[in-house]
Amino acid sequence: MSDKIHVQVAYALPERQDIVTMELAAGATAQQAVEASGLLQKYPDIDLAKNKLGVFSKLVKADQVLRDRDRVEIYRALIADPKEVRRQRAAEGKVLKKGGGDAEPAA
Repeated sequence: MSDKIHVQVAYALPERQDIVTMELAAGATAQQAVEASGLLQKYPDIDLAKNKLGVFSKLVKADQVLRDRDRVEIYRALIADPKEVRRQRAAEGKVLKKGGGDAEPAA
């Protein structure tokens, strides 16, 4: 077993994403990878107390030990609650169905 692992740390913004590839000591945690990536300095809005972390889209705790070739992802807070957006779309759909003037009759 090697004493080094290769990992990536990814942080995505709406307009771009940053992926940092690095080599760490075996036994390194997700938090250690984020700290070593330099992304905390580059993006001061990242707060490890608030932002969640994941490895290949699966949520993990900051103390999760990484394996070789893992990709740590730093997640941003959601702008809108997905459930509330669906409720609003459903309500709009009901209003359109009640109005009914826009749809053409079926042939």
